[in-house]
Amino acid sequence: MGSTDMTQMPHAVCIPYPAQGHINPMLNLAKLLHHRGFHVTFVNTEYNHSRLLRSRGPSSLNGLPSFQFRTIPDGLPPSDADATQDVPALCQSTQKSCLPYFRDLLERLNEESARSGSPPVSCVVSDGVMSFTLDAAEAVSVPEVLFWTTSLCGFMGYVQYRSLIDRGLAPLKDASYLTNGYLDTVVDWIPGMTNIRLRDLPSFIRTTDPDDPMVDFCLVETERAKRASAIVLDALKAMLPPIYTLGPLHLLTEQLPSNDTRSIGSNLWKEDQGCLEWLDSKSPSSVVYVNFGSVTVMSPTQLVEFAWGLANSGRTFLWVIRPDLVAIGGFLTHSGWNSTIESITAGVPVVCWPFFAEQQMNCRYSCQEWGIGMEIDGDVKRDEVERQVRELMEGERGKEMKRKAMEWKEMAREATRPSGSSCLNLDEVIDKVLLSPRRD
Repeated sequence: MGSTDMTQMPHAVCIPYPAQGHINPMLNLAKLLHHRGFHVTFVNTEYNHSRLLRSRGPSSLNGLPSFQFRTIPDGLPPSDADATQDVPALCQSTQKSCLPYFRDLLERLNEESARSGSPPVSCVVSDGVMSFTLDAAEAVSVPEVLFWTTSLCGFMGYVQYRSLIDRGLAPLKDASYLTNGYLDTVVDWIPGMTNIRLRDLPSFIRTTDPDDPMVDFCLVETERAKRASAIVLDALKAMLPPIYTLGPLHLLTEQLPSNDTRSIGSNLWKEDQGCLEWLDSKSPSSVVYVNFGSVTVMSPTQLVEFAWGLANSGRTFLWVIRPDLVAIGGFLTHSGWNSTIESITAGVPVVCWPFFAEQQMNCRYSCQEWGIGMEIDGDVKRDEVERQVRELMEGERGKEMKRKAMEWKEMAREATRPSGSSCLNLDEVIDKVLLSPRRD
């Protein structure tokens, strides 16, 4: 593409929160924008950029003339090369430290545009919890979309934090409120949501500290979200404008014609392709897939209980463990949103063991609203793991969950067809927000 053509392209700067479960969906969205004619600058932290180079190879982030990678510091001190960074520390650091680095990057990109013929920045697409970017987008007078990588029910849960505090439901009076039944208090005033208990809401609210840093972080991020030009989610159906649901994003990117962005990946850990060959040797719907995501931490006791429960179930399983697909018939999951929506789009029911954040909300909806899941108690026991895995793979309830999951799979396919709701919403976000002048 010549410099004249390049100059005329809209230029989206995409910046995810620096964790695996946020980078993946943002990269999918960036690829979709690139396919629709955008020049894309994808911004990782320096730490994650180094990890990606190690996991995917030294040339993996060279990019394309119209799809480039840049970095900013995350503000944290150096750590082990492949360590999972502490979530509260990372949240505090990005919120307080990253704005000047990102603002300088936007200015440099515009300076380079004047010299090299690359397009100037025309819009910013930022992770929903990287809202410091709103100030940077305002400084260069471009619109900004916040991409919340949570579920819609999870996002709505975070939005309630201020009301929970104002109504005296949080913080908890003391630690006994975690076990005395208080968390079963029904919250009946959230629009569009019924029979929600305190324990179903994003877990950071279960604190006794009136100055809890994660609660403060969530309050700031949800308040700032009101300033965005629009909010998008990787989901199937919208509840409130100006929220646009664009998912499942991985189904949309699978439909892209073969192009150079297919080689661009986002796995912070080195991939092992051998498991795919092993899965191909198994019968359809015969394998339990076990994955607790990129952040979940379990104790040695919990690890042993899960292992024995899986072994005692007698079912073949594939357990993906961090180092620090027709065969799949069930998914033992931490209920992160990426895992949940991938299960839905594959028509695979789930056994849920939520860990933190909005995973409790995703678990509640998977089990109670969508009918595709069962929950394992937080104090995991091998007998319960065995029972639920057997039910998932062999029992009548498991068959009903499979039927429901297949219904959701078809809805996901419908949403991502060319005339489906997610494709139409993506077109609307592009036309009405990203390609339109900023409205203050």
